Amino acid sequence: MGHFAVITPPFYSHVRALEALAQQLMARGHRITFIQQAEACTLLSDKRIAFYAVGARSHPPGSLARTLALAARPSGMGILRMIDNLAYTTDMLCRELPAALEKNGVDGVIVDQMEPSGGLVAEMLGLPFVSVACALPVNRDATIPLAVMPFLYATDARSKKIFRSSTRVYDVLMRRQSNVIARYARAFGLGERRGLHDCLSSLAQIGQTIPGFDFPRRLPACFHAVGPLRPAQPAPFTPAEMESEKPLVFASLGTLQGHRFRLFRTIAHACQRAEARLLIAHCGGLTLAQTTRLNAIGARTVDFADQPAILRQAQVVITHAGLNTVMDAIASATPVLAIPLGFDQPGVAARVVYSGIGRRASRYASRHTLSAHLDELLNNPRYRERLTALQPALGQAGGAVLAAHIVEQALTTRRPVLAGRAQCSTGI
Repeated sequence: MGHFAVITPPFYSHVRALEALAQQLMARGHRITFIQQAEACTLLSDKRIAFYAVGARSHPPGSLARTLALAARPSGMGILRMIDNLAYTTDMLCRELPAALEKNGVDGVIVDQMEPSGGLVAEMLGLPFVSVACALPVNRDATIPLAVMPFLYATDARSKKIFRSSTRVYDVLMRRQSNVIARYARAFGLGERRGLHDCLSSLAQIGQTIPGFDFPRRLPACFHAVGPLRPAQPAPFTPAEMESEKPLVFASLGTLQGHRFRLFRTIAHACQRAEARLLIAHCGGLTLAQTTRLNAIGARTVDFADQPAILRQAQVVITHAGLNTVMDAIASATPVLAIPLGFDQPGVAARVVYSGIGRRASRYASRHTLSAHLDELLNNPRYRERLTALQPALGQAGGAVLAAHIVEQALTTRRPVLAGRAQCSTGI
């Protein structure tokens, strides 16, 4: 069977999604090796997956902590430092991946869309590769805003002008990474490449969303929207202590944003006003003193929770508009209050509104504003009705099982796998 390398940014949610895909491929008999800076191995939970470290000189111990700290504050000057950090890592991987892939005898590469080095190096070496969108797809379509933009879908001339202008602003901000991409593309003899969207596979591209949630858009024929990449069997969780006549609100800002005490405090006060119980999962981001203060307002706080199971009990989920959480909300038909904080989250929040499954609010919104949103989500049945309407498509999307079949077909045949023609033995 094949030996496939995985190239992804060292972010927890990205590693988790690709780990689920790796597990399905290993079940088919393939070998999987993640390649990244040494500290990224701590993000893997399945010890059967091999890891090969690169960048010992440029990314010594402590580098990952700095990357994650920058990612936790993606605004203001922090976003520029984050872009510089991403470009620095892309530069390292473009230098070191060729030797790493050849030394490991890799047959094909699975590349996160957010790390362009994987596609550039694989193409230079003549290796087949598949692109995976762990966040919203970076594929460009001039008729819609970029994934990182907060704009709602519209077709009028003014909106299209805004989309074009915001794209130019984004390209200026991303110039540091664009220069790295262009430099190595020329060095590898690949011609002109400037952005993430120029480094995608022509064999197969896989996304974690579903068409009913996204804006109307054009995607290549080899793009497969398979829904969330998750382990096959989530752990059951039925906490009896959560039973109550009051509605339950679950709040999580993801693994990188769990330190935002002030926002959690505003959410807690809003839930008080809405007469709802609140469970906060802060992913270890809060101190004991901070959780004590939140508990005094009436919130219950935990480090981590079984999110899919909690959402099956919750009447509303408050989220940073992470794509994983929103997909889980669709699976459980839980209305969404999206409070985007950075990266593709503004785009996800815009799609929450567009698809009719929830509302969005500013991170600076008052407790009164958030309470009003909660009242609407708790009492207006149209949000749950729209969620229920999306559930069949999500349930039939295929997930990690279908994604593994697509990857296997693309990397072993080296031929494009077209959407609608990838059917695996499980009947998906």
